[in-house]
Amino acid sequence: MTETDARIADAAPQNWVDLYAPAFARPYMRLARLDRPIGTWLLLLPCWWSIALASGGWPDLRLMILFAIGAVVMRGAGCTFNDIVDRDFDALVERTKLRPIPSGAVSVRSAWAFLAAQCLAGLLVLLSLSPTAIALGLASLALVGVYPFMKRITYWPQAVLGLAFNWGALMGYAAARNEIALAPVLLYAGSIAWTIGYDTIYAHQDKDDDALIGVKSTALRFGQATKTWLWGFYAAMTAALIALGFVAGLGGIYFAGIFLAASQLVSQILRLDIDDADRCLALFRSNRDFGLIVFAAIVAGRVFT
Repeated sequence: MTETDARIADAAPQNWVDLYAPAFARPYMRLARLDRPIGTWLLLLPCWWSIALASGGWPDLRLMILFAIGAVVMRGAGCTFNDIVDRDFDALVERTKLRPIPSGAVSVRSAWAFLAAQCLAGLLVLLSLSPTAIALGLASLALVGVYPFMKRITYWPQAVLGLAFNWGALMGYAAARNEIALAPVLLYAGSIAWTIGYDTIYAHQDKDDDALIGVKSTALRFGQATKTWLWGFYAAMTAALIALGFVAGLGGIYFAGIFLAASQLVSQILRLDIDDADRCLALFRSNRDFGLIVFAAIVAGRVFT
């Protein structure tokens, strides 16, 4: 199999792994999704939101760097575990059949060893945080462990993904203040709805294959009513962000930023074509922009209010 053939379907054609990584490392870097950084952004941004929320001004740069490292490592670990569990399903889906395990580029045994190494690196990052953040980090492992199995038993695996993927909305605040308060809980609750929304868009890429092999998703559950559901989930996220602004006293500049962020969510819904896989992938990736706008709004609210 050539390197071009080995490129995963939703990775950018000129991604840095294919261009610059040593050949021996590429299958493992693909397994950790280093060639597709959008997932790392979506895991990291709630952490950064929470760190900024906990600050009295500019967010703690040390914590931002630690959580960035942790997001790369633990997103890779989660994807490795997911691919081990889903290897038989992945082999039957057009978009995922060239992933390292079903394609044979990485053996299951090697994937387990790689997973252990990533988890060890993640543990080292976790142990550098506050006691409350450490406890929360350990608690999150239960959600990470059950998520890959949810698509077998429920049409709502995206809800479990939301619970797991946004745990950083609690951990960032806990790392900064060694406590949990109402504000990060609001952030967490809204982020779950956000994740259900964007991952439903993502899941529409695979809905035909999923229906054939018996894998469940909100894309299949919502079907032609997807846009209606998205209005509800994205409205819930926006409402949570507005409530957060009042609870945390973030001021008018924050609300201006949230208006801009909400406009980005509205644009996603208006532009969505659930039968256009390329459009679904592009809109899914655009949630990084939404997350960066929210981060800027929180920082501005803390610095200028």
